[in-house]
Amino acid sequence: MSACRGQVKVHNRVSRQISELRSMSRPQLLDVWQTVFRKIAPAGIRREILIPFLAYKIQENAYGGLEPSVRAEIQRIARNLASNPAAPPGRSRIKPGTRILRRWHGEVHEVSVAESGFDYRGAHYRSLSQIAHRVTGTRWSGPVFFGLKTVKSKSGHDSA
Repeated sequence: MSACRGQVKVHNRVSRQISELRSMSRPQLLDVWQTVFRKIAPAGIRREILIPFLAYKIQENAYGGLEPSVRAEIQRIARNLASNPAAPPGRSRIKPGTRILRRWHGEVHEVSVAESGFDYRGAHYRSLSQIAHRVTGTRWSGPVFFGLKTVKSKSGHDSA
């Protein structure tokens, strides 16, 4: 059997298992939970919550879980939320290849986003703040300097 045909079989099996969840009773869903998670479901968990959790776990078991980098980012966000629940959940990630332009004193400064930082005029930098410092000679928040983030003034109004 070819690898492609095997993948189709797995996909069909997973799709069937997930579609069957909707027609199952809560006790049946709890049995499936114990099978796929290898532990008893949390007490009092509602049927409406069981189904998406089971669907995810069935797919994870068939296709694999999250990449370690994604798990690490989720854990980082969880830690930040635990220490400061009012904080935004995560930093926005700029896709590699993005170009950022900023005019400063009549000169255009172009930054390219790389996998591991930023490229500016033939040099690699770990942060936009390092580049903003190089451009201005003073300490700046790089995201603010390049217009990617606004700062709340003391009056509570946004300013750039």
